[in-house]
Amino acid sequence: MKNDVRELRLAAGLSQRELAEALDVSRQTVNSIETGRYDPSLPLAIAIARHFRSTVEEIFHVD
Repeated sequence: MKNDVRELRLAAGLSQRELAEALDVSRQTVNSIETGRYDPSLPLAIAIARHFRSTVEEIFHVD
């Protein structure tokens, strides 16, 4: 599964640590999501989408 988390985070001017704190996860979790090594749980995917005022479908997709 591909995602646009990195692009959204950079566009928002956030570091991985700042996004991690906002989502109450570790910086390593954010890094793993961004690099595709970890697919977030549905609740975390929803939290990410809400943080960026988007939808899960817009952020996480299959190419």
